[in-house]
Amino acid sequence: MGGRIGVIIALSTLFSYLHMLHTLRTKALAQLQQHVTERSAREQAIFVLAEDNHAFLKKALEERIRALEREDVSARFDRLFVRLPDGTVRSRPELVDGSREVQGFIAPHVVIDAGFRARFMAAYDVLTWYGRALSVRFNTIYINLMEGAIVGFWPWAPSWAQQASSDFSITDYEDYALTQPKNNPERKTIWTGIYLENVSHAWMASVGTPVDVDGQHVASIGHDVLLDEFMHRTVNDHLPGAYNIIFREDGQLIAHPDLKLEGVTTPYNIPHAAEQPAANRLGSKENAAHLRDIFERVKNRAPDQTLLELPEYDEYIAVMRLKGPGWYLATVLPESMVTQPAFAAARYVLLLGLLSLLVELIIMYRVLQQQISRPLENLTQATDKVAAGDFKVALDTARHDELGQLARAFQLMADEVQRREEALRQSNENLEQRVEERTREIKELHTQWLQTARRAGMAEIATNVLHNVGNVLNSVYTSAQLAKDRMAEMRVDHVGRVARMLEERQSDLTTFLTQDARGRHLMPFLDKLGKNLHEEREQIISLLDDVGRYTEHIGDIVKVQQNYARTPRLHEQVTLEQLVEDALRINAAGLTRHQVKVVRDLASLPPVMTDKHKTLMILVNLVSNAKYALDTVAPGERLLTVKLEQVSTDRFRIGIHDNGMGIAPEMLIRIFQHGFTTRADGHGFGLHASALAAQEMGGSLTVHSEGLGRGATFTLELPYHPVLPQQAA
Repeated sequence: MGGRIGVIIALSTLFSYLHMLHTLRTKALAQLQQHVTERSAREQAIFVLAEDNHAFLKKALEERIRALEREDVSARFDRLFVRLPDGTVRSRPELVDGSREVQGFIAPHVVIDAGFRARFMAAYDVLTWYGRALSVRFNTIYINLMEGAIVGFWPWAPSWAQQASSDFSITDYEDYALTQPKNNPERKTIWTGIYLENVSHAWMASVGTPVDVDGQHVASIGHDVLLDEFMHRTVNDHLPGAYNIIFREDGQLIAHPDLKLEGVTTPYNIPHAAEQPAANRLGSKENAAHLRDIFERVKNRAPDQTLLELPEYDEYIAVMRLKGPGWYLATVLPESMVTQPAFAAARYVLLLGLLSLLVELIIMYRVLQQQISRPLENLTQATDKVAAGDFKVALDTARHDELGQLARAFQLMADEVQRREEALRQSNENLEQRVEERTREIKELHTQWLQTARRAGMAEIATNVLHNVGNVLNSVYTSAQLAKDRMAEMRVDHVGRVARMLEERQSDLTTFLTQDARGRHLMPFLDKLGKNLHEEREQIISLLDDVGRYTEHIGDIVKVQQNYARTPRLHEQVTLEQLVEDALRINAAGLTRHQVKVVRDLASLPPVMTDKHKTLMILVNLVSNAKYALDTVAPGERLLTVKLEQVSTDRFRIGIHDNGMGIAPEMLIRIFQHGFTTRADGHGFGLHASALAAQEMGGSLTVHSEGLGRGATFTLELPYHPVLPQQAA
């Protein structure tokens, strides 16, 4: 019997090995295929994004070229670019920060006429508008002009245009040739192979898209994709025991674990490895032959086949083609990574089987000695009854040996199973009821939360409205109070006195006016009195005009806050200098009352497109806060400085500085928090709402202070959107 059991264990071990080998192979190949599919989707995302960017930039460039062909851009061209002694035309070094702005390079042989200037400035404008946004994912964005010029945004190489040699030529690059009509009759986006860029000395690949205007090839749009991280990720991020390789359809090798790129300037070509000077760049001829066999196997596969076998090397290959450049991503998995776990598992099965065989023989010997066949049969029958759901079993529990203990234990187990079965049924019923109750409670809590969130949002909007309206109402009250004081000071009673005097002298009015001492002074007095009343009237009218303008601004504040709850306000044409003056005018009464001297440093900038009322709301809040911050300074020394400047081609800045109480360093990080304030009667909503409004407009609101008693500067920085000709019209 032991021999038969041994044969059974051996067969079980063999079948277990074969089953595990099949299971592990199926699982490993599925995991391999899934890995390559997911990996290719991640790796090709940058290439797909590059082609999408090109489609957008191509349309923008064509539109900009047509627009500038009708304009004279010579002055702007000469302001931005200069011809150097070596004959090249480059960006002016003193005007360009290459890490933030576009650079340009024109070869000495290029004829710079009006048409070329229009195309060159069109390329410069398009990259200025969109280059910084696209540089988040791409290190370089550039536009080649077919005459031999290049405009680009290289934040990682800020002095590229200045460092390029005078004999630099874009015609030496592969993407220039690939966009020519004779090489690209379909006029589609096309990718180069990898190459070592001669200025940055970095391995990269380029993508080019031809741009034709009125049937003429005028430019090409390009991205450079740096491959150092791509290669490193391909080599080091792989399945356990496997490795990744990437190559082009023509055999150009992109990434391989054994590929050496140090000290070489040309890529490795798989089919022509023997013809290259560095044929041992894979470490050995065996590695080169192995890679060549993989390449041939991938090339000769069926179009939809993603999983391949390489029997001569006992390997599996999963391959996918990356969208965009069409590179092949292949993951190679050795057969040993599948067979070794299966063999190890089979060995453990065999050992456990042999151990079980030994234990089984001992048990069988003892059982046969004590004649346990019948008790075991009864126990088997009882087991079948319990399995069928009948827990009323009767076993011989009077025996004092092991079988008796087993029978008693089995009897107890059957009773316990029956008890737990009943308890489980009751628990399930209770659980269903509790789930229903909890679901109902969660729905009620969710409804309450939505109502609370809605009320909190309404309260915040109302608080912002009241805060901003309160700032303006202070100015309304001040202007009305000044108008009242002016009315009280008008010399209206003098008119009545003059009238009574003339009435008393009506009979000899001529004599009184010409001979009497008081009469001779009466006419000059009336003249001065009239002028004085006229001046008082003009001042009162001016104060009432301020009241009307402040009241109108209250309505604008309400509209701005309503826009927070609905849709953003459309941008409108605004003169920034006038907008700053309006903010000072709204606070003029309070500034006068607080004896604050205002110093203006306002650059004269062209009109811009921005949200007028949100910007005005922010400035009014900042001026009002600065006014209160000056209360700790002596009246004759209170100074408020307002500065307007353009910091770059796409940003402007408004700074409001006071020499007042200042801000402690630990308060700077809390100054814009909701509800934070340092004033006894403040509520901490103005700066919070202003910071949010600045963010909504794509800008920022920041603060700087040297400490208590040293003043503070609030800086509002917003996008500079110049008014286009069609908008101005």
